[in-house]
Amino acid sequence: MTKEKNDPANLSDEGLENLRELVLFNDDVNTFEFVIESLIEVCKHQPDQAEQCALVAHFKGRCGIKQGDIQSLRPLNNEMSTRGLTVTIE
Repeated sequence: MTKEKNDPANLSDEGLENLRELVLFNDDVNTFEFVIESLIEVCKHQPDQAEQCALVAHFKGRCGIKQGDIQSLRPLNNEMSTRGLTVTIE
C-alpha cells in the first residue's frame, strides 16, 4: 500500500509542526448555499463534505475546513474572507 505524499502520517515531526488548519466560523449573514458553494469552489470540497462542514460550523460555531502549511492556506483564507466568510488559520 502506497501512502500519499500529503498524508499527515507520512510527515516528519518537523512537517507536523508546520501543519495548520483553516477554520470556518458560523455567521448570521451568509446562506448555507453560499457557504457550501464557496467551500466547493475555493477549498475543492466535494458537495457532501462542504454541506457537512457548513452544518458543523452552524451548530458548533466553527469547523476546520482544510489542513496544510501556512503558504497553501493563505490564498484560501484570503478568498474566503473576500467572499465575506469568517475564517482564520490556526
